[in-house]
Amino acid sequence: MGTIQTFVVAMPQDIAHYWGWFLAFGITLAVLGVVAVGRAFTATLATMVFFGWLLLLASGIEIAQAILVGAWAGFFSHLITAILFGVVGALLVSKPLASAETLTLFMAAFFLVGGLFRLLVAVFVHLPGWGWQAADGAITLGLGALLLAQWPVSGLWAIGLFVGIDLIFFGTSWIALALELRHV
Repeated sequence: MGTIQTFVVAMPQDIAHYWGWFLAFGITLAVLGVVAVGRAFTATLATMVFFGWLLLLASGIEIAQAILVGAWAGFFSHLITAILFGVVGALLVSKPLASAETLTLFMAAFFLVGGLFRLLVAVFVHLPGWGWQAADGAITLGLGALLLAQWPVSGLWAIGLFVGIDLIFFGTSWIALALELRHV
């Protein structure tokens, strides 16, 4: 077996002066995550509407790009992308509950297939750390089964819960970075 190498990342001294801002950012994200977990239904709706508006904005950008491209062969590619972004964005904004239920069904299927695949690969291939890989596969498979078992009701809270958990971990990583920068 080979040796494990690590990368040493040098932080510029200028960034260390702003550790307080990083800390405030991390705390804000973590608090928003806790609120999203506590209000998973509201966070799910907000997430659907937010992504819908992002897609509508992307649709407008794609239309502008298609017009600017003109007679180039990529015109229809940009136009079709703009139409797709616009339709999906409009659906997310106008029907956030149905969109959340549909996306949760896709997530459940993804977790079921992905978890089963990870579990089987871990058991049959036995790569280093295969036990952790098997545990990851089993947890992912179980998560997919739980989402599917409670679907369509799980569509009302699952996305908001997942976004909240992600915000908590993302905020915590910023807090850790800020505390590390404080000592630089």
